[in-house]
Amino acid sequence: MDGSTSFDGFRIPNVLWNKIEKILPTYPSSSKGGRPRRNLRGIVDAIFYRLRTGCQWKAIPSCFAPGSTAHQYFQEWVELGVFDAIWQLALQEYDDLIGLNWSWQSADCAMTKSPLGHEETGKNPTDRGKRGTKRSLITEATGIPVGISVGAANMHDIRLLRSTLEDCFRRVPIDEGRGVERLCLDKGYDSASIRKMIIEEFGYRAHIRSRGEEKSLLRDRRRKPRRWVVERTHSWLNRFRGILIRWDKKSTNYIANLQFACAYYTFKKIMVFG
Repeated sequence: MDGSTSFDGFRIPNVLWNKIEKILPTYPSSSKGGRPRRNLRGIVDAIFYRLRTGCQWKAIPSCFAPGSTAHQYFQEWVELGVFDAIWQLALQEYDDLIGLNWSWQSADCAMTKSPLGHEETGKNPTDRGKRGTKRSLITEATGIPVGISVGAANMHDIRLLRSTLEDCFRRVPIDEGRGVERLCLDKGYDSASIRKMIIEEFGYRAHIRSRGEEKSLLRDRRRKPRRWVVERTHSWLNRFRGILIRWDKKSTNYIANLQFACAYYTFKKIMVFG
């Protein structure tokens, strides 16, 4: 894997690989001999290639790894929480080097097609009732993703917000020195129960546009909502075709892909600004 092929743009950068390698499970050599294990760098590149292109496992170029082998490792690493740990490491390093900005946070949902339809899918009301998935995302003030959850396309955004916030708090626990934190949401979250949950259970200062206020602010282009950062992050995630169209039947596999993409996005920001 010398990085000299035309697939360079679909490989994990060396800097990122050096960090991921420390998280991967250790596979000792078998005392019984037999065929040696595959190069784990090739396996990671194969999984990343599928995430970037959305191709079938068997369509992964052989220069990375056999598709069946990559899929086998992928399933094992999903069960072990490897992709969640990679994202966790990315957030920790970003916070240490640059600093996560918790003063403002934004949450929103995005819907994507799910042609195979299985766990956490439902009829998409915006796509003629075809099967789809909804992902809920929360970011800090600059757009770094810090929590996700997945549900059916016909599930209301409000029902996914709690699990998204819980994922964020599990991933990055609140400490006493972070001060006042504000959560920005659009008019779809405008309800008394949501305001109560955000304020009383999670300790945020809620910033939710009412339906009337949302319409009036559209005329004032100078006042840009702070939640645009989460919309930008959703747009960036859609550049991964393995996320733009969900082909995974298991919701855990789709969440692992989201975690891997969020980790890559965060590490990329570290390399740019760090």
